[in-house]
Amino acid sequence: MEKTKSPVTAADLAQNGYKEQYGVIVICDSEQDQTAVFNRLKKQYQNKKIKVVTT
Repeated sequence: MEKTKSPVTAADLAQNGYKEQYGVIVICDSEQDQTAVFNRLKKQYQNKKIKVVTT
């Protein structure tokens, strides 16, 4: 099988507003644990974007 190059380049991404992001994932034991962790992080890191996800 021949390997093909992606038609999207780093320059394309930069031109279209791509911005690297860095994050941390915390695995919680329950919904209540998730809520408590979220509230602590939100309070401790007031200037950061804190998000909740469920999988």
